[in-house]
Formats: sequence, structure tokens, C-alpha cells
Amino acid sequence: MFSLLGDKLQDIFKDLRGHGTISETNVSDAMRQVRLALLEADVDYKVAKSFVGRVKEKALGEEVLRSVTPGQQIVKIFHDELTALLGGDAAPLNLQKPARILMVGLNGAGKTTSSAKLALYLKKQGRAPLLVACDLQRPAAIEQLATLGKAVGTPVFTPPPNEREVTRAAAASLDWAADQHGNVQIFDTAGRQEIDSALIEEIKRLKEFLRPQEILLVADAATGQQAVSVASHFHEALGITGIVLTKLDGDARGGAALSMREVTQRPIKFAGIGEKLDQFEPFIPDRLSGRILGMGDIVGLVEKAALAIDEEEAARMERKLRTASFDFNDFLSQFKMMRKLGPLENIIGMLPGMSNLKGVNIDEKQIKRTEAIVLSMTPEERNRPELLNARRRQRIARGSGSSVTEVNDLLQRFNQMRKFMKNAGKMKRMMAQMSRAKS
Repeated sequence: MFSLLGDKLQDIFKDLRGHGTISETNVSDAMRQVRLALLEADVDYKVAKSFVGRVKEKALGEEVLRSVTPGQQIVKIFHDELTALLGGDAAPLNLQKPARILMVGLNGAGKTTSSAKLALYLKKQGRAPLLVACDLQRPAAIEQLATLGKAVGTPVFTPPPNEREVTRAAAASLDWAADQHGNVQIFDTAGRQEIDSALIEEIKRLKEFLRPQEILLVADAATGQQAVSVASHFHEALGITGIVLTKLDGDARGGAALSMREVTQRPIKFAGIGEKLDQFEPFIPDRLSGRILGMGDIVGLVEKAALAIDEEEAARMERKLRTASFDFNDFLSQFKMMRKLGPLENIIGMLPGMSNLKGVNIDEKQIKRTEAIVLSMTPEERNRPELLNARRRQRIARGSGSSVTEVNDLLQRFNQMRKFMKNAGKMKRMMAQMSRAKS
């Protein structure tokens, strides 16, 4: 996400950092390039112009021009303004009783899936969510919500097949909810291919009846310029409280995120970052700003790791690495551990300086081939890689659909890694001995 914008911005600021002194000409040239980069990323023209104007005004301040590192100062200003643009005022969901959340948006934006993802997220936070199907236009949407509710382990209210009045369906859902012991209700509403008066009137009636604490606009991140019109119309009609951006992982531009937040002055609260139900996370502006500018998101990476990685397994792996007794079984365990963190492209992007590092290419096919080679080994061979003679390597190559050269390359890399760990262990012990001798 934001990869095209991030690449261009990082190149612009890399050049700016290279100047020993900063002049108004330097800043103006850089800001012109920034504006073009924003427009190419599908940011609304007025939003881009206003944003660049604010950055330029601060970048030409006396404090920056007299700074020891003016280039770095301007990057910090840009980071802070980008954070504010993305929603520096981001706030958690209002879940005070009766804790009702209305999900609104156009057809195809991902309302139904986002409703289920939000339910799963709230379950992990210790809440007891309930899903309510209020899309009476599409029977398939009701069936989809029921299926997704089962997948995330959340009760789902489905109205009678002949029900056509949305407020009557909502009233029935409140009676149903009273017996369910839930503490958050998520209402999946109807959409249209485009905004029309019938859609708005229906959701207005639902809003007036339910009086929800949150009205979340679900929008496809790839809609670009259309996003501004959609966000404006829904906000004017309903007074949305926040935005859920879907398919953010599939949009390299990201202009919708910047534009929608600016025109509504409402925070982006959540982002869908993949098709799986657990690929849904709070939208944290300062972390995303850091990732766009190549600063990474170490806090986010640590949080992902804490949720995904078993502490005992991590400690066992650390002991193996320290004693250089690492084998191919451990190699497979590392693969599984990394997969739990999510797509490797996303993980790389969370490391400082790695988001636009040239030459870093995550080849999932190559990773799968490597895994196939290891799985073609016998348990004894995985425990004792030194057994892998020429005949065994040929058998492994046939079994994994690889060439003998690929098997040899993997073994060479594996042996280099073991050698490195062994030397690192020796160095650590030597340093410890020297430290004791000095004391």
C-alpha cells in the first residue's frame, strides 16, 4: 500500500537531505515534485494543493533554514503534516451502551466482509459482538453475513425472507439481541452501485431509529477520485463518525485515504489489508506516515509478532541459534513462524529503510520451492544435514520437482548460516571470558 507514493517521496527527500544548506528554491522544487507525486497517487487536487502549501510554509520557517540539518527538519515537518492529514485526531470506537455500529457504503466496497472482520477484531479485544443483516435488497448479502458470522464465531440476526422494511427488521434484531448476551451490535446495511436518494433515505431512517454511536463508511481504497464524492455525500447525509478503508493492500497509490480523511474531517479508523478475516487492523496515522517515508513501523511489527509467535517456540529457537545446533526442522519452523506474521511484502515494509530498497524482491514461488526441498528430506536427513550425499540430493531434487543445483544452493546457504552462527557463538563466549578476566 502507498508503495508508488512512498518510493517517489523517499527519492525527493533523499535529494533534499543531500544539500548542505536549504534555500527557498530547493524547498519550492521539492514541494512541486511532492504535489505531482500526490496527484499521481490519485489524491484530490484541492487536498494536494492545501497540504503542500502547509508543508512549504513551515519548511521555509527561520527555525528550519538555520537548522544544522535542514533536510532532516523538513522531512520531520512533512511526516507530522502527513500524520495530521491521515488523521492525527484518530480515536477509538465509541462503544458506550447500547454500542451500535452502522456500516454504510456502496455495493462492492466490502461492507459485509468488513462487518465480520470488525466482529472478529472486537472478539479479540474481549467484546461480545453481534452481527445484524439489514441489507434487504440482496438476499445473497444476508446469506454471506450468516456464513461469515459462523466463520468468526459470532451470532447473526437474519430477517425473514419476505421482510422489506428496514426499521422493522432492525426492531426485530433488538428483541433478538436482548437474548444473546452480546455487548456490541454491528449493522450491515444495503448499498447501491452509486449514491441515490432511495439509499440515503433508507439509511437515514435506520440511523434515526437505532441512534448508533458509530456510523462507519466502508470504502474501497482503489476508487481514487470517486472516493471524495462518495465520502462527501455520505457524510453530508448521515454525519459519519469514521472510515473503514478496504483493499488497502491492493492499492499502490493510496490517494483515497488522504482525500477522504481531508474532505470529511473524520478519521480512518480501520483498514482491510488482505482477504483473510484477520487481515483487518486499526489505522494508526503516525505509523503509516513512517512507512510511507521509509522509516518503517517497528512497533507494529512487534505487535504482530507478539500475537503470532509462541513464546516457548521463540525461546527454543533462540537456544538453537545460540548453540549452532540449528537443523532443517528448525528451518521449517522459522518458515511457519514468518507466515503467521502475514505476507512477507508487508513485513519488509515495516522495517526501517526497507520499503523502497532496490533489489529486494520477495519471490513466494522461490520460498515454496525451498520449502518443498526441505519437506522432501527424510526426518533423519533434516536432523543430520551432513548425511546429504550426491545420491540423496538427486532423490530430494526429484521428490521436490527441483534441480540438483537448487538443492546444492540451499545446502550451501544453510551451511553458511550454521557456520556464521557457530562463529557468532564463539565470539560471544570469548567476549564474556575477556570481560570476566578484566573484572
